[in-house]
Amino acid sequence: MKKAIFLVVLILTFIQGCEEKNTEYLKIGSNLRPGYEPLYLARELGFYNNKYIHLVEYSSASQVIRAYRNGIINGAALTLDEVLLLKSYGFNPTVVLVLDVSNGVDAIIAKPYIRDLKDLKGKKVGVENSALGAYILSRALQKAGLTHRDIEIVSLEIDEHYKAFVNDKVDAVVTFEPVKSYILKEGGRIIFDSSQIPDEIVDVLVVEERFIKEYPEIVKAIVKGWFKALSFWEKNPDKAYSIMAKREGLTPKQLREAYYRIRIPDVEENLTLINRNHPQLKDVAYRLLTIMRTNEIINQTYINLDTLFHGKFLEDR
Repeated sequence: MKKAIFLVVLILTFIQGCEEKNTEYLKIGSNLRPGYEPLYLARELGFYNNKYIHLVEYSSASQVIRAYRNGIINGAALTLDEVLLLKSYGFNPTVVLVLDVSNGVDAIIAKPYIRDLKDLKGKKVGVENSALGAYILSRALQKAGLTHRDIEIVSLEIDEHYKAFVNDKVDAVVTFEPVKSYILKEGGRIIFDSSQIPDEIVDVLVVEERFIKEYPEIVKAIVKGWFKALSFWEKNPDKAYSIMAKREGLTPKQLREAYYRIRIPDVEENLTLINRNHPQLKDVAYRLLTIMRTNEIINQTYINLDTLFHGKFLEDR
């Protein structure tokens, strides 16, 4: 009898081991951006321990998008316009969580001799070769009555922005925190930021549709961990800022100030934004698509947005 029980336990252990070996990790790619920090706060606090979740850090959004296209990651923290770019490449990224809404954290910073956007005419503007950089620059030029032909675009990864600015390689740069704070310290001045295009720059967490269908519990775990981190942050702000600021390379005070220009949606707002019945963010996505097509960031005439949003994990939380 004891031998039979031992054999059953051994078989069950073997089956469980096989299942664990076959389980795919949810590999979330992201670059340094304050709105993504609660993901890493959750990891630091152990909320993803024993979960099939791996956060992969890249130096720029361009690298994140390349990794997604090459199948190295199956999820990402990206701006909504970057997600639309992935859709245009034939992938099926699905928004499972709205991380933040930019309200000034993304900006065009210029040398002191440039007074406003119109002064960019004939100047060198550094911008990351990504949908976000191209989108912000396009919207700024549009407001100034300029086009891309009126400026000289200098392609720069985000980790090159500071050096290019201080070494006078560019007259202005399209950037965001934490680099934004460093450049402002060097005498840069903001001539445009995301507060002038409200609700257009939205950071989201996406997971490839196939992974959601195969491993919904893993996706649910990362969403749950995010909100646990937000709860910890609310109850222990000093500790949370200390942890998050270290990774961003900022002081806790600088990070606090950065968050004044960022809105972090709670569960209820998330449900409104990506609710399955009528996701509010779908209207924003259509506006973004129109602008991106007009500025030739996306060339496809049709992109299906019907399956872009998935609010189920918020409801099940």
